[in-house]
Order: sequence, then C-alpha cells, then structure tokens
Amino acid sequence: MSSQLARPSFAAAARCARRPPRSLAGVGAVRSYLKSTGEEPLLQTEYDWVNMQANRQSFRTLVETFGSHGSTQTRENTFQPHHPLHRPTAPSQSTLSALLAAGAHLGHSKSLMNPNFVPYAYGERAGITIIDLDHTLPLLRRAAKVVRSVTAKNGMVVFVGTRPDLRVVVRKAAERLGNNGYHVGERWLPGTLTNSIELFGVEERRTKRLVPDLVVLLNPISNFNAIRECAMQNVPTIGIVDSNVDPRLVMYPIPANDESTRTAELVAGVLSVAGREGVALGEAEALKLRQADIAQKRATLSRRETKVQS
Repeated sequence: MSSQLARPSFAAAARCARRPPRSLAGVGAVRSYLKSTGEEPLLQTEYDWVNMQANRQSFRTLVETFGSHGSTQTRENTFQPHHPLHRPTAPSQSTLSALLAAGAHLGHSKSLMNPNFVPYAYGERAGITIIDLDHTLPLLRRAAKVVRSVTAKNGMVVFVGTRPDLRVVVRKAAERLGNNGYHVGERWLPGTLTNSIELFGVEERRTKRLVPDLVVLLNPISNFNAIRECAMQNVPTIGIVDSNVDPRLVMYPIPANDESTRTAELVAGVLSVAGREGVALGEAEALKLRQADIAQKRATLSRRETKVQS
C-alpha cells in the first residue's frame, strides 16, 4: 500500500528533474518595466504642473484630516522597561499601571503571609498573595512627601539596597540628590550608627554628620541591623514591605514586591525625584532668605547714611 502511494510522488520528482531550466531573460525585462513605470513623468505642460499641485494639496488635506485620529505613541512618550531606572517619573505622575507593569502586586506564598499584612492584601491567586496596589500608590506618594520635606530642610537621605541587582539602583537614586544623598550597596556594617566612633574615629564623628535624617530600605529583610540602629537613633525609615514582612517594621511602609528589581527601580526613582524636588525647594528658599537679608542690610545702611547727612 505504501509503495503505491509513493509512486506518483516519485514520478513527479522525475519529471521536475528532466525539465530544462527556465530562462531568466523575461525577469529582467519585467523588473526594468516596473522600474520605468514607477518613475514620475516629467512636467511637460502647464496642465501637468497644475495636476501635480492639486495632488499634493489633496494629500496634505487628507493627512491633516485623519492625522489626529491615528496613534501618537512614540518611544519617548510610552513606557519602556529602562525608564524607572534612568528616567523615573515624579510622584504625581505615578500610576497603578506602572506598578502593575513592574510586578509590584506579586507577593509571596499565602502560607507565608504575615498576619499584620492582611489590610494590604487584595486576595490570592494560584497560592500567591496579591498585593492591593490601591494601598501601595498612596503610601508611595506619602513616602515621597517625607523625602521631599527632609531634603528641603537640607536633610541627609541614605538609600540601602544590599542585593547585587540593587547596587546600581541605590547609586543612581543617591546621585539625584547630590550632596544630600548617600547609598549602601554592599553590606550594612553593624554599629554604623550606634558605634560610629569605633568605625569612623573621633575626628570624623565631630566634624561630619554620621547620622542620617532618613533611611530608605529596598530590601528590609536583609537589613535588620540597619532597622534596629535607626530605631535606636530615632531615624525615620521607609521600606518596601512584602507580604511575608510585618509592615510595622519600618515607619513608612510601601507594600510591594521586594524581590522585583523593576519594582525597586520604580520606588527608588520616585523617591529620588521627590528628594531632588525638595533640594530645589530648599535652595530656592535659601536664595530668598539671602536676598531678603541683603535687602535688609542695604536698607539699614541707607538709613544710617541719611542720618549722617542730616
């Protein structure tokens, strides 16, 4: 049976093999014909010129009419995965869709959920706790206000992220704050705040500020020593809190996925932009105070000169 079915295919293959090759002369002719017909004809009469102008005007009218109904999305005005790290958004422009795209809603297993995290949990799917982003976004904006207020008063902010994938994140976040931003990317040395004299020396302890005004932790579970020392030194803390962590561990919790690099980039970017805004506000306020002081001194000197002349 199989040999009878295979015979027609063998015969067709033999006929194709005996068929002489087809000449390619006609192909070049067709190509040259298409090329010659595709070229625009030369303008020979006045009618040809008027016809060309009418065609251009009709095309321009068509574009202007239907151009507004097309898509205006480009690479610059749409979300890209590298934007939270290199071009973060302001706190007022943060959206739920950005948090969702970063995977901030994915928590740990339901069996690992901390009982104190229940108010921030949306539900469960496939055994995984789903974090309610309707709580995450307001708490992220609240933390951004805290960072802005601290930097506006010339406060020092330290970003802590001790995982290898978080080192670039904390470094870029600290760079946006200028002289008010610092970062810890390797390991938090025990005693950094509580035993600074032994670590840095007496001279450094007297001449420099070694206790920050705010600490932002991107992976709080791995930095319990930092949280404990901040609590002992009355330093406020901001941290990304996952479903297996007690939200009371830090002063300003942000319920989100603490194992997602993109979530950490988004949170650190928003907080660093808020800190940069606070630095700008502080510099503007200091400039106003200096200008007011100079104006007051000039007014005092002018009053003294008038008294001397009189």
